[in-house]
Amino acid sequence: MNYQLSSGDSNVLFKMKFDNVLSEINGFGKFQTMIVLIQSLSRMTLPCHFLLNNFIAAVPSHHCDLSALDDDGVFGNLSQEQRLTVSIPVQEDGTPSSCKMFPEPQFNLLSNSNDSDLATVPCQNGWVYDNSTFKSTLATEWDLVCDRKGMNKATATIFFIGVMCGAPLFGFLSDRFGRRAMLMVAYLATMVFAFTSAFSTSFVMFCIMRFFTGVTLSGISIISIVLSVEWFDIQHRTFAGVIVSLDWTGGNMLLASIAYFVNDWRWLTIAVTSPLVLAVITWWWLPESARWLLANGEKEKAHFYLEKCAKMNNRSKCMAEITPQTLTNAVRVKDEEKKYGFVDLVRTPNIRKLAICTGILWYGVAFTYYGISLNITGFGMNVYFTQFIYAAIELPGKIMVYYFLNKFGRKPGQVGTLLLTGTCVFINIFVPQGLWVFRTIVGLFGKGLSEASFTIMFLYTTELYPTVVRQNGVGYTSFVGRLGVSIAPLIALLDVVWELLPAVIYALVAVGTGLVALLLPETLNVRLPEFIEDIEKPRAELDGESGNPLKQADENRNGNGTVEVT
Repeated sequence: MNYQLSSGDSNVLFKMKFDNVLSEINGFGKFQTMIVLIQSLSRMTLPCHFLLNNFIAAVPSHHCDLSALDDDGVFGNLSQEQRLTVSIPVQEDGTPSSCKMFPEPQFNLLSNSNDSDLATVPCQNGWVYDNSTFKSTLATEWDLVCDRKGMNKATATIFFIGVMCGAPLFGFLSDRFGRRAMLMVAYLATMVFAFTSAFSTSFVMFCIMRFFTGVTLSGISIISIVLSVEWFDIQHRTFAGVIVSLDWTGGNMLLASIAYFVNDWRWLTIAVTSPLVLAVITWWWLPESARWLLANGEKEKAHFYLEKCAKMNNRSKCMAEITPQTLTNAVRVKDEEKKYGFVDLVRTPNIRKLAICTGILWYGVAFTYYGISLNITGFGMNVYFTQFIYAAIELPGKIMVYYFLNKFGRKPGQVGTLLLTGTCVFINIFVPQGLWVFRTIVGLFGKGLSEASFTIMFLYTTELYPTVVRQNGVGYTSFVGRLGVSIAPLIALLDVVWELLPAVIYALVAVGTGLVALLLPETLNVRLPEFIEDIEKPRAELDGESGNPLKQADENRNGNGTVEVT
């Protein structure tokens, strides 16, 4: 159906696409700003939880509890340093062993420092921890050190397995029941599981609660980015993707600041979850995706939200000729009998290729990013300061990403950031530990580049998948990405095989993923696809449907003064 829209003194007749409608009511105004700000409350909790293990699972310096050796007061007036000397063997680097002790005091070591031939045993009576930095962590609460250190690393893996499972679940549900409703479900469920995990009475209970916290946080992650991007017009989608990703940077810095003052793992978990209380309150002002509503035949609701958008953006006059009925031409309504699911991601050739390539992309980007982010030691700096700097370096990186994406496109940005990330990791492999300043600078560049690749990936994936399976697509790719995240912490345990092996693996994966990204199409200034059929079209057809509708109208004006824009 056509409708009239005045432009100057002439009447221009349009057959509108949804992006054209969105441009007319301002696809980048106060309404879109409101959406981004409302969701920033919940999105800032994401990095706080995703990187929480850097603090709640930290392992402070420790040594065996020596009380069993001093039952009869044999230590007498020995200083603490002397007690350690006669009770704890020394490691190759000269520091006391964290996991071994002598079965009985070796007083001869006070005059002879050679303990290489003396028998040792594992810690017999637990451990004593240095609580100067961390008052309480998972490691100190349940003694997850020495032979049990793998259990401490596993807590991050368990959490990210939950995130991995939640991605396809919430992707499917939000495509079926809407973005807004499932976002509220994710908010409430995250609070329940996160607060419960903070009051866990056993390690098993904590792991179960962290798993379900990961499941529900995944819903917040994938739904919020899609809901935001779907309300921005073509010209401002890059800005939407980058500005939303700044919530991650802010949350990352917030985590370092909160952790500095709250050094008990239980209270820290509660503190980083608390912003969701405000997110639940502000959810009532959050609109549903009009694009999703139209694709699902709910034209009345879509028109309602479009009117709200036009009013807030001072474009109410533009809605005079747009009725619920005319909106049916803006987006083809999907067949009511057709239920889209994950199978549709592999049903036809082009979207199958897209699913394979984006799956590999997400795995590689997430694997590399968290491999770097969850290893913030070894740079010779305070853990809180390192975390804060790691977060702060993302800010200038994202600003550069915005200008690069607008000028050169998503594909070269994705490929370039991944290849450079791998290069930075490779460089640090060959830099001696003593040059910690240079290692830190290279590490920060690598961290900034890996975050840039993550930012591009979210926007890129959202633009590649059609509306009817967009959340399914983002859910599937997020599932594969979180599989990479789940494995990333465990790769660090391979340092017992070869100290440099984890870094080599992270670098190779980054470079390999960058090469795979070369197979993806460019999406700069291309109209968002609505149906799978749009993916199967020649790319030139989609390119021809993008851009400014008024400009296209001038180019296609016919003899009677009207144009048709498709």
